[in-house]
Amino acid sequence: MTSLEGAVVLVTGGQRGIGKALVADLLGRGAAKVYATARTPQPSDDPRVVPLPLEVTDAASIAALAAAAPDVTVLINNAGAGAPDTYLGATADEVRAVFEANFIGPLEVTRAFVPIIERNGGGHILNAHSALSWVGRHGAYSATKAALWLQTNALRLELLNRGIGVTGLHMGYVDTDMTTAVTAPKAQPADIARQALDGIESGAYEVLADDTARGAKARASRDLTETYPELLRN
Repeated sequence: MTSLEGAVVLVTGGQRGIGKALVADLLGRGAAKVYATARTPQPSDDPRVVPLPLEVTDAASIAALAAAAPDVTVLINNAGAGAPDTYLGATADEVRAVFEANFIGPLEVTRAFVPIIERNGGGHILNAHSALSWVGRHGAYSATKAALWLQTNALRLELLNRGIGVTGLHMGYVDTDMTTAVTAPKAQPADIARQALDGIESGAYEVLADDTARGAKARASRDLTETYPELLRN
């Protein structure tokens, strides 16, 4: 288990949506410092928040981030990108780009920060997945989240006995800028952030933060028609 009181935390994509909510909750839990990244970071009114630039698909940007944040004990891989809603309507470059942002990017950030967390006495990593880890919708986006889920599971095993816990966070639609056109029920970022950080502090392997995520995982082991009911109408 990892206490967030006094921790030094890096939140990628930490200046909007779920990332912004994570930063606010971390401050409420007594984090000593929170690095909040964005492509174009904005200043913060709280001296504990250190805005830093990050382009998660750029190796030089990740290296610069690691050099600027040598005291991190908790890493939250939250930054990501969307994708076209279909495979057949997407170009190969568009598919590659979303894998670079949602799978390779978090892996490279993790590679950079595992030695740092170890030098600082150990800590925790949280990766933001999705209920779409178990549902093939929204084109390659869901594939990247499924791949990241498996990456997280493998990293958890690789980091056994190295003093670093690993938590995977799953949720359905959340009320952020990315879902403004969505009319389905949406969770609030603050609620997702609270559950994610509770998961870090309790040492949870996974956080299923809403009914959508819990239902998606439960249905993944059942007949495909439960996940894709339209197959029954074919």
